[in-house]
This record gives sequence, C-alpha cells and structure tokens, in this order.
Amino acid sequence: MRRGCGVKAFGYSVAAVVFVLDQLSKYWVTYVLDLRTLGSVELLPVFNLTWVENTGVSTGLFRAETDKMRWLLVAATLAIALAVAVWIAREKNRWDVFALGLVLGGALGNIVDRARYGYVVDFFHAYWRDHHFYVFNVADAAISCGVMVLLARALWARDAQPVKE
Repeated sequence: MRRGCGVKAFGYSVAAVVFVLDQLSKYWVTYVLDLRTLGSVELLPVFNLTWVENTGVSTGLFRAETDKMRWLLVAATLAIALAVAVWIAREKNRWDVFALGLVLGGALGNIVDRARYGYVVDFFHAYWRDHHFYVFNVADAAISCGVMVLLARALWARDAQPVKE
C-alpha cells in the first residue's frame, strides 16, 4: 500500500469516528436522557447539558427559518464537506489530514441533524457566573479543534515538508 493511501484512510477514519461519536451523543441526549423535555441538567457548577435546537450555523448565525433556507444551508455545508473530503484525498501531511478529518466528521454530523430535524442538536453548555458560552455539540467541538490545528500549522509550520509518498 502506498503511504498516501494510508494517510487518506487515516483522515476518513478520523471523520468516521467523529461522526459516530457525534450521532451517538445526540441520540443519548435526545432519546435516552430526553433532554428536550428536561431542558437542562446541571453536571458541574460551570457546565450543564442544555437542549438547544440550532437552526443556524456556528453560534446561531444565518438562521434557516424556512424549509428553503434549511435545504440551501444543507447544500452549502454539504458542498464544503465535499471540498474537505477532496482536500483529504490530496493532502500528504498527517496533521493536516487529522484536522481535516475532524472538520469533515463534524460537518457530516451536523448535516445529518439539519436534514433530519431541520435544526442541529446542541447540548454542551459551559458558563462562568453570569457569562454563558455558546451551546455546542461533539461535531462543533471537532470542527473547532480541526480548524485550530489547521491554523496553527499554517502559522507555525510553514517550512515543514510534506510526507513523501
């Protein structure tokens, strides 16, 4: 097997793991815990599980309040996910492929929610005193971490050589 094929498989495997963890966590809060009915469950003095139906993208921007807007958002995020999948196929650096796998898995997890429910299930709610951070999910966390890795590599690893095939 060529080294490049292993790198690609690694990226797609990361995406699959993120997707499965995201969907399992959403299933658990939705159907096992029934967080929709409970509304919120305090786990720590700074962390709750809180039910949020996010019709927008990250931080609730660009809310899709009609079916047409919802499906346009699904199409746009699917196009981005496809671009990331192609990038994984072409990328040779394992760190970049790992980061792209995080982004792809998270994007696919949120796309499935939006297509199925019309909104993305968010539930992780961190706060400190009266300051509340955005409520998010596993997919959002994976996307954010992936983007941070890509940015860090772009800023600090400019001279790094790609893995040779």
